[in-house]
Amino acid sequence: MASAIPLFSAQAVNAAVDFLGPAKRVFDSHWYILGKEVAGFEGEFAEYCGVANCVGVASGTDALELGLRALDVKTGDKVIVAANAGFYASTAVLLIGAIPHYVDIDPVTLTLSFERLQEALESNPKAIIVTHLYGQLADVETIVEVAAKSDIPVIEDCAQAHGAKSNGKRAGSFGTIGSFSFYPTKNLGACGDGGAIVTDNDYLAAKIRQLRQYGWKAKYHVELQGGRNSRLDEMQAAILREKLPFLDSWNAERREIARRYNAAFSDLPIVCPCSLGEDYVAHLYVVRVNTRDAFRKFIGGFGVATDVHYPVPDHMQSAYPSRQGKGALPVTERVCREVVTLPCYPGLDSGSIERVIQAVDLYFTHAGV
Repeated sequence: MASAIPLFSAQAVNAAVDFLGPAKRVFDSHWYILGKEVAGFEGEFAEYCGVANCVGVASGTDALELGLRALDVKTGDKVIVAANAGFYASTAVLLIGAIPHYVDIDPVTLTLSFERLQEALESNPKAIIVTHLYGQLADVETIVEVAAKSDIPVIEDCAQAHGAKSNGKRAGSFGTIGSFSFYPTKNLGACGDGGAIVTDNDYLAAKIRQLRQYGWKAKYHVELQGGRNSRLDEMQAAILREKLPFLDSWNAERREIARRYNAAFSDLPIVCPCSLGEDYVAHLYVVRVNTRDAFRKFIGGFGVATDVHYPVPDHMQSAYPSRQGKGALPVTERVCREVVTLPCYPGLDSGSIERVIQAVDLYFTHAGV
């Protein structure tokens, strides 16, 4: 029997990466926190994203929270977010004591709906978080333009969109702030947790540097409220510096797998990703299937791993009952019942890709759907 096809393989993705060289540099330096590797990565990643500043932090969630704090979002303020993106943005908003104001998504891109956003601006939000979901850029240029008219800052959640581009600009360079996660499965992944904030605003960058280290103005002198210990460590930074030059080629490989899938599934009753251009870096290859549970069980029988990103909308999570209850976001709720993720990552071999295609095709051919 053929081996199972995992949803993600760190071994395959990292096959060409030298981990020992970066590790040796750190160990030989005997400096483990906020040293040359972090400074080097911050400069290189800022240049890659096309912005003036990058501040390394401990995780993508911390990046969102510290970004909100830098923008002076406080308890009771409203922050516009989408509700189909895994509760990560909601977590950051709630940590501050602010209120997530959920806006429905576009049924094509599965990102924040510009039309619904325009209506939500009447609620006087303090900020907008735009999540580039599954590697697909949201309609961020239009959103930023409209938000600017109301003087509302935009945070781009780029945790799934490293390197995505539109009109020559990369994810993270459109809004006031861009936040990134370097969780190991990301398009640019560390060997543990890590995150970063990018911005062209020097004042905000300086403020975030203080907030990531207790709010210090100088050592042991706390100037800003809301600070924490949230530092990207030297080892993770060194590894990210090693991997950054591979990012564009890895993204191209992901897109090529998505192209093969889209072509193979074009005549099947499933909804595939809407773009295969530079605005999509195929962090996750997500399709929509009306009979999701049966579909997953069937192709799982052929050794194809799947997952659901994400099954429960934020406004329906039991830990945080929302004023926007069930039925408030019809597109979001429908999409969360249908989405399913198929294997798509650098290093996924052609034979495995074909096996995924065959399993999906057999489901619709023989499962009576």
